[in-house]
Amino acid sequence: MDYIAQNTESRGLLKIPLIVVPTYNELENIRNLLPVLLDLQIKPDILVVDDQSPDGTGEAVLDQEHTGRVHLLSRPDKAGLGKAYISGFKWALERDKYDPIIQMDADFSHKPERVLELVKALDNNDVAIGSRYCSGVNVVNWPLSRLLLSWFANRYTKLITGLPLEDATGGFKAFRRTALEKLDLNSIKSDGYSFQIEVSYKLYKTGCSFTEVPIIFVDRHAGTSKMTKSIVWEAVWMVWHLRFPWLF
Repeated sequence: MDYIAQNTESRGLLKIPLIVVPTYNELENIRNLLPVLLDLQIKPDILVVDDQSPDGTGEAVLDQEHTGRVHLLSRPDKAGLGKAYISGFKWALERDKYDPIIQMDADFSHKPERVLELVKALDNNDVAIGSRYCSGVNVVNWPLSRLLLSWFANRYTKLITGLPLEDATGGFKAFRRTALEKLDLNSIKSDGYSFQIEVSYKLYKTGCSFTEVPIIFVDRHAGTSKMTKSIVWEAVWMVWHLRFPWLF
């Protein structure tokens, strides 16, 4: 029996998958993404966490609220990817009906049709990661410099932390609700690359089991990347903080 079917509430109703999508100036992408996610076989709800996008992303999400399955969590300021996911996770955990909880980008670099595969991987695991590097290097349309940065960041993370993942910085993940409930979400302060590393490492230390599902990552076709040098440097130092917290 698959994870969603066997994981029922006490009143006998099936749990509902929730997909958390952080956005900032993703108007074109979110307009295209929401109908695709709503049509997925698992019939998820979608939570868009928007940081007051000036391009009207939030308004486009509100246009889909009539479905009863699309929700907007609007934050007052642009506070970063990590904090957006933390807000989304808290929102999900405050509502008993959601399980599993999936995170993905709005820009179609994470293929919506692979969501079902991630959820199925939770049959025997607590966390499933859409991995760009578990079966070679599967990244399309990135400049070589960024590809090398990402690949070496993951080798570096694995070496320092011992985290048994080929893609610790990827943002396409599915979690059992019970896994996220083990996290002290208020203690997670990092963002960007390091947010993904910190969440996975802390879940790993609680005993959660992981699996990596190979994906092909295609760079965004609309909007602009949110990658900055500060995000990279945060990740460089975060792995040492995670591995040797008594030194900081």
